Amino acid sequence: MRWRSGRRSRNIEDRRRMRIPRKAAGGGIGIIVVALIAMYFGVDPTVFLNQQGPTSSIGTQTSTRQISPAENQLAEFVSVVLADTEDTWNVLFNKMGQNYREPNLVLFSGAVESACGYAQAAMGPFYCPADQKVYIDLSFYQDLKNRHQAPGDFAQAYVIAHEIGHHVQTLLGISEKVHAARRRSSQVEGNKLSVMQELQADCFSGVWAHHAQRTRQILEEGDIEEALNAASAIGDDRLQQRGRGYVTPDSFTHGSSKQRVRWFRQGFENGDVGQCNTFRADNL
Repeated sequence: MRWRSGRRSRNIEDRRRMRIPRKAAGGGIGIIVVALIAMYFGVDPTVFLNQQGPTSSIGTQTSTRQISPAENQLAEFVSVVLADTEDTWNVLFNKMGQNYREPNLVLFSGAVESACGYAQAAMGPFYCPADQKVYIDLSFYQDLKNRHQAPGDFAQAYVIAHEIGHHVQTLLGISEKVHAARRRSSQVEGNKLSVMQELQADCFSGVWAHHAQRTRQILEEGDIEEALNAASAIGDDRLQQRGRGYVTPDSFTHGSSKQRVRWFRQGFENGDVGQCNTFRADNL
């Protein structure tokens, strides 16, 4: 991916030197969102659900952790990708007659407190609709490469673009509608709605890649294959098979590997937000 000459975003919050004492997360919607994110990355959600209780009043502390040059370069890469999503979605929202509200991206190390609750690095990157911020511990990229067998800088960019896709859903009112529908649904039907929402975010990440390539020529040979490999690697079926040895489709919350690849490709090939309506698709 050609990124070094790209614009750096001003919407980065660097909290990597902030140490948050281990504590119980708050209850309510925050812990539910956190648990769903944990399920996405193959982490047992009961680890977080069992942490319900009063939030500690102990504040954050400054850490003396040394940040390597390699990690700082990765942070710079993330800033460029975020800026590129800003450039793309500002144009697309303008064409829709709307204003794009740029989200902040929070870099953290180990654990972080968000408006959606307390989160640990093991859960991977996530978007919190309550504060409209994306959160990522950069160590996740080692997991993506080693644990999920999805190396490459464009695989890393895909992860950010997917989370920005959730921000787009929030701004368009999609997330609120899905949340309301899930409250009225059974668990199985709620899971299906979650899958549709996640696949749409994959499609939106493909839309970003389409326009970024058309206007800024960011792609190098093999980049799209890296993104497709990453989408496949974190499909529910592959995560469940690896984590517990069997697959239960009714429990999917993000979609199968095949579905995730399909919808990223749909967005990339068309570059049209209107082609990402997973909620009306005859076949996911």
